[in-house]
Amino acid sequence: MSSVLFSSLVATSRRRLLSVSGFQTTPRSYWAQTHQHQRISCTSTQPATMQFSSRQALSTSSSSSSSSSSSSPNSAASARLRNTGGLRRLPVVKSPTELLDKAKKTPKRTVKNDMTIKNIRTRARKHGAESLNSLTQALCVPLRDIVDGYRREFRRLHPFEQVVADLTVRARQRKDGLTLEKVLLEIHEARKIILEAGKEWVYRAKHAETAKEATEATKEGTDRLLELYKEFAFEPVASMVDLQRSLRSAPAVQLDTPAVVLVGAPNVGKSSIVRYISSATPEINNYPFTTRGMTLGHVEVFWSDEDQIARAVVPDEKRKAKDVSPDVMTGKYAFSQLCQVMDSPGVLVRPEGEERNEMEELTLAAMKHLPTAVMYVMDLSGQAGDKCSSVHDQLQLRKEIRSRFPRRPWIDVVSKVDLGIVDGAIDELENILDGSPYIRLSIHEGTGIDELRAEVLRMLGEVRVVLDAMAAVDDRSARAT
Repeated sequence: MSSVLFSSLVATSRRRLLSVSGFQTTPRSYWAQTHQHQRISCTSTQPATMQFSSRQALSTSSSSSSSSSSSSPNSAASARLRNTGGLRRLPVVKSPTELLDKAKKTPKRTVKNDMTIKNIRTRARKHGAESLNSLTQALCVPLRDIVDGYRREFRRLHPFEQVVADLTVRARQRKDGLTLEKVLLEIHEARKIILEAGKEWVYRAKHAETAKEATEATKEGTDRLLELYKEFAFEPVASMVDLQRSLRSAPAVQLDTPAVVLVGAPNVGKSSIVRYISSATPEINNYPFTTRGMTLGHVEVFWSDEDQIARAVVPDEKRKAKDVSPDVMTGKYAFSQLCQVMDSPGVLVRPEGEERNEMEELTLAAMKHLPTAVMYVMDLSGQAGDKCSSVHDQLQLRKEIRSRFPRRPWIDVVSKVDLGIVDGAIDELENILDGSPYIRLSIHEGTGIDELRAEVLRMLGEVRVVLDAMAAVDDRSARAT
């Protein structure tokens, strides 16, 4: 397919998308997120970035931002919009043993016996009260930071990462019955118990009748506070460490590049398509709630100007998103982007109200919250090999997903056509599509490959157009405020 045709496709897409009624004033009707996109110029050495959040995330955090700091809600929201990979920024929770050992050492390090006080009882009272208060704070502050930090950062998560976090917690709950909120509540309650006990022992030391009683109260109070920590805080903190390990291991989502996500039933050939039209050795994004990952391939797309795609190549394995192509550096092309082609786990037709598994939820979340176009892949040969991947189910699933995402850039692909097609399947498909185009594809025979690549570029161009239009509207809104 020639570069002239690619350019024409994208230019047409830009004109069509920007002429949609109401788009200038309500761009989020296309996706329910805010995007900010900055392209690489021919002299830039920095990667493209995009600011991205949901309205819900903005509204949820506005009150906490105003109450927790002196900065304005707008500045707090702006800082959050520039960040991705929120699950990896969750507070680091140290092991309960490490926290306990550090707390034990704190009073000796921070509290000194005030020898300027001549009265022995008064000196013992002061030293005991300060030591117990220091220990109480050393035990309670980390517990408070765990609870506040996780609740704050969860409100700031990108919607896709909120889904990933929820799925991770749900998988953990099935394993041992624990939920994140339950663990955080137990840590919060443990802190309250330790804090109240600490206040009581500080009072006893401060009002001891003799120096000996003050010293004894200090020792007894220290032992009791450490016992309370072991009894009430040790187990939930240990659970939090385990849960944290799973949450922080989830891949960071890339919000700064257009993507095409391949969707369909299990075993219809999505992974083969990703490997054939993009990176030869795609990444595998593994999620903590499943042994199945999401396959990511890359295509580097070069633009000659704002509207025209000049060419697309499969990037070298060592190519990084932050790297600037030499052709861009020399001015041959205006800019380039390392776009993603993503295989998603199979989705099944389910009765209304039936709960989907974690991987199906992940697929739908990627379509809902990430800047993606959709390639719906079908195997109509009758040989998909999964009882849930019958021709009827695949076509029914196509109708359901398309009705859920009616405005996404979209292309239908019938894969494995070299294996034949079940009688009547094409008629049924064309009836569903109602005149919309589709591609017959055979990776084995090379059928439809050029047409598919052209469609992928067209959709990537459409996604970029929408992101740019949203960014322009957001810039105007920011200036207005």
